[in-house]
Amino acid sequence: MIKTVKKNKVNRAVPRSTPFRAARRQHHLEAAEDYTELIADLISSKGEARTCDIAQQLGISHVTALRTIQRLQREKFVETSQHRPVALTAKGKRTARLCKQRHKLLVDFFVSIGVPREVAEIDVEGVEHHISPVTLKAIEVFLTGTP
Repeated sequence: MIKTVKKNKVNRAVPRSTPFRAARRQHHLEAAEDYTELIADLISSKGEARTCDIAQQLGISHVTALRTIQRLQREKFVETSQHRPVALTAKGKRTARLCKQRHKLLVDFFVSIGVPREVAEIDVEGVEHHISPVTLKAIEVFLTGTP
């Protein structure tokens, strides 16, 4: 027997596990999104992104940052070598650009409904990885007034 939480567009039962699977997929992408966005910011502001700067900005150890960067390199988001800065691949640049756009949209939305900007910036970090494209589009339409 399938437990359901809601009906989809064609009125079929949606398995209860569906939202949990989606959340797990998003958790896997969170680091890639956070790191690529930060690396793009560091390159823009400092001219390069070094592992020590990434670790410092994220408030994590150098070893944790290094391990994540190695994973992101295997997944083709970044390129680096020992004692060299971290560079974004085309995939990493695309991810960073989309994350920045999503981040800005969500901050603008929260501010538009009365959330102070400082609070909105913090809240968006918790929300931005778990919001669907459908919801983002609805927010965009709400803010711009154009579908």
